[in-house]
Amino acid sequence: MPFIGNQPALSYTSFAKQDFTTSATTSYTLDNPVTNANELALFINFVRQEPTTAYSASATSLTLTSATSASDDMYCVYLGKAVQTVNPPNASVGISQLTATGTKDATTFLRGDNTFASAGGTNTPAFEAYVSSNQSVSNYTSTKAQCNTENFDTDNCYDNATNYRFTPTTAGKYFLYCQIYGDVGNANDWNYTITILRKNGASIKSARIDLRNSPGREGSTFLSTVVDMNGSTDYVELWGQVYAQDNAGMLFLNTETYFGGYKIIE
Repeated sequence: MPFIGNQPALSYTSFAKQDFTTSATTSYTLDNPVTNANELALFINFVRQEPTTAYSASATSLTLTSATSASDDMYCVYLGKAVQTVNPPNASVGISQLTATGTKDATTFLRGDNTFASAGGTNTPAFEAYVSSNQSVSNYTSTKAQCNTENFDTDNCYDNATNYRFTPTTAGKYFLYCQIYGDVGNANDWNYTITILRKNGASIKSARIDLRNSPGREGSTFLSTVVDMNGSTDYVELWGQVYAQDNAGMLFLNTETYFGGYKIIE
């Protein structure tokens, strides 16, 4: 039926209950005021009593026709006091009650433990490594950066000893970042530095700084990109170039030359 105003929230109803400490008496005090005995369901020793015959009630006073004893179990349910809430009772909602939105269903979001704590996936494998000591390189020559010291490597997918490459074991898209810092020692004839990212041996991204018209001593180039990896044979490596006019002292500067990445949560 149409109505004016906001859509009312779905309510969940339960009735208030009161337990009594019994004694040899006919008079008890109610936690909630009532108009008459019909607003209460009174139970003595788990047997429901007849309103107005076995008891009467008004405001917060409950009066029994016959006195109870200390061993009796007595409680009442307030039929006129229904407690409503828009929050479902604890443990009352399961996967089947959740409505899927977008392209993911409820089971996907809840993962295996049926809670939202594990929703979203994980951004591993992840790694970061750097050149720990200055790496000498040939002038104007593409050279692999020997990032031999790891800051972290969650799944042991980065080889920091031999090939200096990242070969993830999980398929997906990976955010990769890297920097080559080129230095030519004390000379002031540094011309340019190139950072090169290679996948399976082929260059896929590069970044360059070129100062051949105004040479200096050192400089870096940084790049970042997203690369699709198959989780088995695909690998990526960091390469670079440094160019100096006098063909001397070229190197990848330690700690400033680094390589890292992590899986994107999809």
